[in-house]
Amino acid sequence: MKRQYLFLLAFGLCGLSLQAQEGGISPDMLGKIRQSYQGTSADKALRNAIGNNDIRRLAFNQENKTGVDTHFSIRVSSKGITDQQSSGRCWLFTGLNVMRAKAIAKYGLPELEFSEVYPFFWDQLEKSNLFLQGVIDTAEEPMSGQTVEWLFRHPLSDGGTFTGVADIVSKYGLVPIEAMPETYSSANTARMAQLISLKLKEFGLKLRDMVAAGARPAELQAEKTLMLGTVYRMLSLTLGTPPAEFDYVRKDSSGNPVATEHHTPESFLRQYGDTLLLTDYVMLMNDPSREYYKTYEIDYDRHRYDGKNWTYINLPVEDIKQMAIASLRDSTMMYFSCDVAQQLDSERGLLDVDNYDYESLMGVTFGMDKKQRIQTFSSASSHAMTLVGVDLDRDGKPVKWLLENSWGSSSGWQGHLIMTDRWFDEYMFRLVVETKYVPENILRLLDTVPVKLPAWDPMFAEEE
Repeated sequence: MKRQYLFLLAFGLCGLSLQAQEGGISPDMLGKIRQSYQGTSADKALRNAIGNNDIRRLAFNQENKTGVDTHFSIRVSSKGITDQQSSGRCWLFTGLNVMRAKAIAKYGLPELEFSEVYPFFWDQLEKSNLFLQGVIDTAEEPMSGQTVEWLFRHPLSDGGTFTGVADIVSKYGLVPIEAMPETYSSANTARMAQLISLKLKEFGLKLRDMVAAGARPAELQAEKTLMLGTVYRMLSLTLGTPPAEFDYVRKDSSGNPVATEHHTPESFLRQYGDTLLLTDYVMLMNDPSREYYKTYEIDYDRHRYDGKNWTYINLPVEDIKQMAIASLRDSTMMYFSCDVAQQLDSERGLLDVDNYDYESLMGVTFGMDKKQRIQTFSSASSHAMTLVGVDLDRDGKPVKWLLENSWGSSSGWQGHLIMTDRWFDEYMFRLVVETKYVPENILRLLDTVPVKLPAWDPMFAEEE
C-alpha cells in the first residue's frame, strides 16, 4: 500500500474520530470559557496579588479579626500540654490526655504524662501482626483482590482511633513518661514506618508463597512469630525496649515527693489509668451521608488482630452536643476528632467558618454542605484532640468549645484550639463518651447488628 494512501487513510480515520468524540473542549467552547476572565483592572489586580502571595493570607477575613473570647462557662482542669511532634499519634496523645486528667485530680498531682512511646511500641507490633495474619487469612485470594490490595497498601500506620487506645492499653498497661521517654523516631515516625512497612510487605509475599506451597497452619504461625521477632528488634532499636517494671516517684501538688512506688505497666494502669473508660465508652459519629440512629462497624479497622473493629453510632450533631455538655458538666473531658485544617487560624488558635473568605477573593461560591463534602471526599476526620470546655449562653446553648491539642504549648491559644459552635456543626466527626452520659435509647443501638463497611472506605481514615 502506498505511503500517500496510508496517510490519507490515517488522516480520514483521525478526522472521523475527532468528529465522533463527544465531551471534549471544542474551539467554540474554549472561546466561551475564555470570556470568564476579562482582564479588567480588577482582574489584573487580583491576579497580581494572588500570583505573589499566600492565598490564605489574602482570603483572611478582616471583619472576623477580633479578639478571641477565651472565657468558658464549663471547663475541665488540665495540666501540661503535650506535643506529638512529627508523628501521626494524635489519637494516642488524645486518649492518654483524657485518662491522665482523672489521675491528676484523684491524687492531687502537680502534673502527669503517660509515656506515649510505650503503647505506641505495642501498637506497631500489634498492627504488624494484624497485617501478617490478614495476609495469611487472604492468601488464597488474588493479589488484585480489594482486601489483599488494601492490606499491602497499608501494612502499618502511626494513625489510629480511640478503639486503639482502649485495645492496646487494656492489654499492655501504662507507664509514666519517665519510664519510657520519647526518642527521635517516636517523634519523627516516617523513616521507621517506611522501613518496617517495607519488611512487612516482603514478609507478606513470603507467607503467600508458603500457603501456595501447602504450608500447614502451625508452620505459618511459626514463621509469623519469627517475622514479628524482626519487627520487635526494629522497634526496640528505634523506640527503646518497653519496661517490664519500674519505680515511680509520686509527688504532691507542690511537687514534693511523697512516695516511691514499684510498678508493672499493668499495676500502674490499675492505679493511675482509667480502666472504666477503656471498657465503658461509646464512639459517636456525625456523618450526614449515612443514616442516623444506626451502628456501623469498619472492617479491619482495629489495632489488634484479636481486638475490636472500630464501631460507632451515627447521630445528628445536636444529640452529640448534649452528651458532650453532660460529660463536661461532670468534669470529664473527651476524645474528639474533626477536620482540623478547615478554616483554621493557627495564630489565634481559632476554628471558625468565617476565618477565610475565599469566595470574595476568587469571585466564586463554595456551596457544598457537610453531606456533600463527605460524599465528594472533600472533608473527613483528620486529627484528634481532647474536648475540655464549652461556653453556654443564657439559654444553655453552646456558643464555642475548647480543645486541648497535642502540638505543643506554643501552638494556637496556649496549646489549645477554640472552635465556634458553627464550626463544630460543619467539621466535627467523632466523639468518645462514657456510657453514663449516653441516653438509654441511644445505648440500645449497640445491641443491633452493625452495618459493616469496608476498610478502604475513605471516610474512615485513621486520625493523625
